Amino acid sequence: MELPDILAGPILRRTNPDSVYIWLATSRPFHIEAKLFTIEGSKESHTCSHFLLTDRSNTKSIQFGQQLFIHLIQVMPAADPFPVNTLLGYNLFLSNGESKKDLADYGMLSPESPYSIVYDNLKYPSFFISRQKSSNILYGSCRKLHGKGGDALTAADFRIEKVYDQLDKRPHSLFLLGDQIYADDVADPLLPPLIKLSRQLMGKDEELSLLDERLNQEPFCRSLFQARGRTFIMEHFCQFTSSHAENHLIQFGEYAALYLLSFSPQLWEFIQLQNGFRTFKEEDEEGNIYFAFRDEEHTLEEFFREYDSNKVRFKEQWNEICSSARSLRRISRLLANTPSYMIFDDHDITDDWNLSSEWKESVRQSALGEHVVANGLSAYWAFQGWGNHPEGFNHDFIEKMKSYFRGMDAASNEHKEWTASMWEYDSWHFVTPTEPKALFLDTRTQRTYDMMPKPVKIGWMVSETKHSPQLVSREAFKRASHSLHESGWQSGQPLIIASPAPFYGIGVIESILDSYVYPLRTAGIPVHQVMDHEAWKYNGKGFSEFLHWIFTWNPSRCFIVSGDVHYASSVSSNVQARDGNQASIVQFTSSPINNKSFTGIWGMLMKAIALFNSSKRKKESITRYCSSDYMILNQPSPSSCPSNAHWQETLHYLKTEKGRLLATDNNIGLLSLSGEQAENRLLFYDGWFNSETRFQSISFKRKNHHGE
Repeated sequence: MELPDILAGPILRRTNPDSVYIWLATSRPFHIEAKLFTIEGSKESHTCSHFLLTDRSNTKSIQFGQQLFIHLIQVMPAADPFPVNTLLGYNLFLSNGESKKDLADYGMLSPESPYSIVYDNLKYPSFFISRQKSSNILYGSCRKLHGKGGDALTAADFRIEKVYDQLDKRPHSLFLLGDQIYADDVADPLLPPLIKLSRQLMGKDEELSLLDERLNQEPFCRSLFQARGRTFIMEHFCQFTSSHAENHLIQFGEYAALYLLSFSPQLWEFIQLQNGFRTFKEEDEEGNIYFAFRDEEHTLEEFFREYDSNKVRFKEQWNEICSSARSLRRISRLLANTPSYMIFDDHDITDDWNLSSEWKESVRQSALGEHVVANGLSAYWAFQGWGNHPEGFNHDFIEKMKSYFRGMDAASNEHKEWTASMWEYDSWHFVTPTEPKALFLDTRTQRTYDMMPKPVKIGWMVSETKHSPQLVSREAFKRASHSLHESGWQSGQPLIIASPAPFYGIGVIESILDSYVYPLRTAGIPVHQVMDHEAWKYNGKGFSEFLHWIFTWNPSRCFIVSGDVHYASSVSSNVQARDGNQASIVQFTSSPINNKSFTGIWGMLMKAIALFNSSKRKKESITRYCSSDYMILNQPSPSSCPSNAHWQETLHYLKTEKGRLLATDNNIGLLSLSGEQAENRLLFYDGWFNSETRFQSISFKRKNHHGE
């Protein structure tokens, strides 16, 4: 059975008055052209007219596999720049010498079609380039296909469905802040079809035994392609530390297949028509399930215990996958109609990615581990990164990508050059052309690691451990600053900073980790791998470096949007440095989109503690300072700050309508900036109903020319 022509997309990417980029994945080579239209009319008039604006387009295509072609279509103005604050529509035309089809031929432009990507009575997918006084931005992170709860991207689609023709209310951008896929946490029912789909897309399996000859031996040559069979390989061959590595993605085609299944519904129907998703019993009979206790050395009792446990897990994950798959038709419409900007966090590659210098060094010294990270980064670029700022990737970068994927020979010079280029690339950050502009930080590959000892105490034991990393090095901040100014942004203008890890978290959760959980490393327990300890707060020097650049840039208003932590919150801060510099910062966090984590006994306990403690802080401001040795310490009052402190600040947590400081259900944030006011709300979808909650809004005083 042949793969469908369109594997995923179209996905609307970077848009500005000079160019519009649209991403598409196909199973065959196509010559692709685009047309852009202006749309007049409204929902109330029950009619819309579409007028051709331009048919000038340029498509760059890369073949990653035998049946995997990624296209980035650039649509350009015929003469004057594209109009702003105007509803625009687009259509794509695919030709291969035999025929020419547009999106309508693929069922995407008819409201009655299951693959429709249009709203209401519109003829085409739509968007607008915002230059309004008001700004509405969707943002969030952490989306796992078998996550618990409804997918919050569905709530975002419902929102646009209501207001698609009301540009003052319609979100103009979608910021995805990391963990768009969970490469390290794949559901058992999903791995066998992912492996099969990978072979169809790429035309072959990668010759991984050239990187580690142990993969030719039993049980690894078998377990490599079985559900739940990869834990030992990932831990001991790759040197990874994920706690859910049973089905960890390894091959590029597997990463690609998961992206395709996460973005669009087309391949789900293909899989169902081809073989269907099999039951646990069927997969076991085909030899696609790995059992640690199946050999003769273990008792039947051990085997049946493992068998029953895996069977229950398989069924639970299958139900969660089905729920996510049902949401994809709305999610694909959202992505086709909303310019999106995407940065990675750890799960896009692997959990704990670059957690410490030891982690980075041990994985780099593993040929297989180094290869898997390069695969994950290449997949990120192909499916997410390329469309963020296409001009930022030069000819050499793209040629290295093309050269390796033409042969995919692990023993070749092309493989060495490709691997090195992925590991050493230092410019994954980018600036969006939105108003206000947003600087997306890379908090994963540009870290720096402090070697100074940090004293910790647990019980009667006293020891020294290493500090958490600085999430962005000074040199990386310099490159990001250069990109910011190259974008046309100027000091004194408002600025959004997108940081996957929150700059400000919920203090009670961070305190539990910092005071009670993380010191367990002293006893030799690898809790830094079990529970993330990667907020900016945990490294005072890195936190202060971030503040230094905010002071240097001196935006009129500084907004930080983040994800990662599996809860949503809002917090404002007023910071004053020792040299007199001041900044007002507002942090908005939205997470998870689809990976509800405060479940089970431990999760419910953490949630209860956080809610109880946060309730006591509703009327309080938290004052703290950074000591001369870069320790971030709370202080009883602003007057108690030492004279040699690097800076001091006052934090205020914002409440929701229900009086809470955080939300833990699946959500996506909607940030509205209008004049001198910022309002943050959360959109929810539980699988049946939409809902929302608002945090208290923030009003600003206008700065004078001294920044006061």
